Amino acid sequence: MIKIKRITKLPEKEDGIRIMVENICPNDIDLGNVKVDLWLKEIAPSHECYECLKEDSSEFGKFKEKYRDKLRSKKTLIKIIKDLENKNGTVTLLYCSADDEKNCAAVLKEKLGGYKTITGPVCRTHGG
Repeated sequence: MIKIKRITKLPEKEDGIRIMVENICPNDIDLGNVKVDLWLKEIAPSHECYECLKEDSSEFGKFKEKYRDKLRSKKTLIKIIKDLENKNGTVTLLYCSADDEKNCAAVLKEKLGGYKTITGPVCRTHGG
């Protein structure tokens, strides 16, 4: 199961593996006081993605589209998260945004829900 949670919320046993998915942590958050098992800065939205939200906070659709485009090139990191979910049962993606619905972790969770890991042999047929 993939869950999302604001980094300022207290950790709970049900969180499983807690993964920070932002590339920076706000100055008012002491990482020593929050439980972060893994910080995947490389999967965070780019500065360009965040810029469209700064210009107009109602442009979440534009942010989501840009971030999903970036995630297409992060298959290895997505696989790491899915493998941790398969091994541990629950992964909680941590975000810093004040919005509980419109944040990078929500977009990533949606992407992870549609990501399928293929196990076993794969056969491809070429030609027509």
